[in-house]
Amino acid sequence: MTGSTSNDKHHGDRIELAGLRVFAFHGVLDEEREAGQEFLIDVTISLDLGPAADSDDVTRTIHYGDLAEAIASAVKRDPVNLIETVAQRVIDLVLAYPQAMLATVTVHKPSAPIPVPFADVSVTLTRGRS
Repeated sequence: MTGSTSNDKHHGDRIELAGLRVFAFHGVLDEEREAGQEFLIDVTISLDLGPAADSDDVTRTIHYGDLAEAIASAVKRDPVNLIETVAQRVIDLVLAYPQAMLATVTVHKPSAPIPVPFADVSVTLTRGRS
C-alpha cells in the first residue's frame, strides 16, 4: 500500500462556473465584429480544496468571484475570429492560478450565424499542468 498525497485524496475536488454571460465582438464575419453577441462560458477547475476547507481561508483556494471577473475581462478584450482562441485565452488564465491542476473551458456561441435552426454551438478545451 502506498501513501497518499494531498492531491491523491482530493482528486475529485473542483470549482465550477457555469453560464458566465459575456457580451463581446468575436467572429469571422464583419457583422459579428460590428454588432457583437453574447457568449456563455463554463469553467471546471480540478484542484485540492482540502487546505481551504480545513482553514476556512479564501486565499487557499481560487476565489470564484475574482475568477469570474477575470474571465469576463479576458473574453471581452481583443476580438478574434474563433471561439477556439477565446477558449484558449480563458484556459491559460485559469491555469495561471497555482492551485489549478486541470481545467475544462467551454465557450458557447448561442447566436452563431448558422443558417439552420440550432440550440447551441460550443468548443471545449481541457488542459492540465505540464
